[in-house]
Amino acid sequence: MSAAGAAAASTPANQVQQPAPPGIRNIVLVHGAFADGSCWTDVMTLLQRRGYHVTAVQNPLTSLADDVAATQRVLARQPGDVLLVGHSWAGVVITQAGTAANVKGLVYLSAIVPDSGESAADVLTRRGAPMDGMTPDADGLVWLDDSKRYRAVMAHDVAREKANMLAAAQQPIAASAFGQNVTTAAWRSKPRWYLVTDDDRALPPAVQRWTAAHIGAMRRTLRSSHMSMVAHPAQVADFIAAAARAQPHLAAPTAAPGQARYRSAGAARASAEAETGQP
Repeated sequence: MSAAGAAAASTPANQVQQPAPPGIRNIVLVHGAFADGSCWTDVMTLLQRRGYHVTAVQNPLTSLADDVAATQRVLARQPGDVLLVGHSWAGVVITQAGTAANVKGLVYLSAIVPDSGESAADVLTRRGAPMDGMTPDADGLVWLDDSKRYRAVMAHDVAREKANMLAAAQQPIAASAFGQNVTTAAWRSKPRWYLVTDDDRALPPAVQRWTAAHIGAMRRTLRSSHMSMVAHPAQVADFIAAAARAQPHLAAPTAAPGQARYRSAGAARASAEAETGQP
C-alpha cells in the first residue's frame, strides 16, 4: 500500500506480532510539513514487531483544522487508549487533536508546541526563530521539493538516495496554517514527552530544549537531523515505546508547565527510560 495514496497506514492483518508490553497498545503517528506518512515506515515496522497497533495519519497540510480533522478520524478508529506522536509541524496538530478522550499521552519529536490561543508562528517568533525564506506559490503553498535543499535542511545525516526519495514524496503545506491558532492545548492536562534533535537545521535545538522545558515534558536528546525517524528509526521507536510503557503509571502533572513532573506509581524504571538530559 502506498503511504501517499492511503488515508492511513496501519498494521497489516497478516503480520506476525509479539504480544504488546504493558501500557498503551495503540500508537498514532502524525507527520509534519514537507513529508507524508511514509516517513514513519521504519519506525512503524519496529513498533509493530513489538506488538503495537500502529497507524500513520496522512495530513493534507491544507490548514490546521484539516490536519486536526484527519488525525481525529484516525483516533476515532483506535480500539482503546492511544499514545499520540507528532513530528515538527504535527506538534501543533497533536496539541489540538490530543484533547480527544482516548489520547492518554503525547510524544513530540522536534516539534513546535503552541499553548492555547497560540499559533506555530507565534511560538517561533517569540523564540527568535521566525520562518524566514518560506515563500508560498500562487496557490499559497510552501514547497521543499529541491532534493539538495531538502537534504541540507531536513535530512543531512540520511543517505543521499533516501533523502532524494523523501524530497520526491514531500507534501507542501499551506503557508496560512502557520498562523492558525490552537484552541485548547492538550499538553496542559496529559503526560508528554519530547525528543530533542541536537543536530537539527530546520528547528533550532535551543528552541526545542526551551519547548520541552516550557511544557514540562520528559525529555531525551538525540544527535540527529530533523528527520530523526528516518535517520535513527531504532532510537525513535525506543523513545516512543518507553513512553507507551510508562504512561499507565503516570498521574496528572504535579507542577505548572515549565516545572512539571509526574507522580510515579511503581514505574521509576520505565519513566527513567523516557527521560534523559537536563530539565
